Amino acid sequence: MKTNIMGIEFDNVSMQEAVEGAKSILAGNKTCYAVTPNAEIAYEALYDEALRSLLNGADMVLPDGAGVVLASKILKTPLKQKVAGVDFADQVLGVLAETGKSVYLLGSKPGIAEMAAEKMIEKHPGLNICGMADGYFKDEGPVIEKINACAPDVLFVCLGAPKQEIFMKAHQQVLNTKLMIGLGGSLDAFAGTVKRAPKWMIRMNLEWLYRLIKEPKRFKRMLRLPKYLWAVVIKRIRG
Repeated sequence: MKTNIMGIEFDNVSMQEAVEGAKSILAGNKTCYAVTPNAEIAYEALYDEALRSLLNGADMVLPDGAGVVLASKILKTPLKQKVAGVDFADQVLGVLAETGKSVYLLGSKPGIAEMAAEKMIEKHPGLNICGMADGYFKDEGPVIEKINACAPDVLFVCLGAPKQEIFMKAHQQVLNTKLMIGLGGSLDAFAGTVKRAPKWMIRMNLEWLYRLIKEPKRFKRMLRLPKYLWAVVIKRIRG
């Protein structure tokens, strides 16, 4: 079931329901893509019709961030829960390891995917990581060829928004994979080069604060969160 939050049609699902959705896609015959917009991306989509269209064109639109969930509550159309992209991706890796299916890692700086792969296999023994490539490419043609040669069941696209959404939509018809997932900087989280917040901060929806403390240069970007919530409040007041 879809829930419209400020123009974005989010899937109103729990984490487990999102994983079941991924399983259904993997059992199908077409190439699908999933997006994981947080409040920062949702704010950009307020004023960028092309980005909004890319997000709404996805087969799965998962609310990655407490800001989006809070917005849904303010608008009296509450989403079930936050479905963080990196946690969803980790759950999908578990499914792949259990079923013998494969994943291809695309994105981040050179060497990060290799580090992430080590940690992924450590946590999910038997996981088949069939290929990887960093995100520093200019010509997409050879990248598409490499991915198709590996024929992964799942493709993690970690190029940052909106580049990853543009990439997935543009190549949806030619990529030999079942499910593409746009995951921003998740490979860095898997690799451990960017530390996630302590679990208690995640539970209290303070992961944004932890990231700001660790990366003060993100301050300007994070101003989108209060701007987004202010736009939500205005919409609620105006009905």
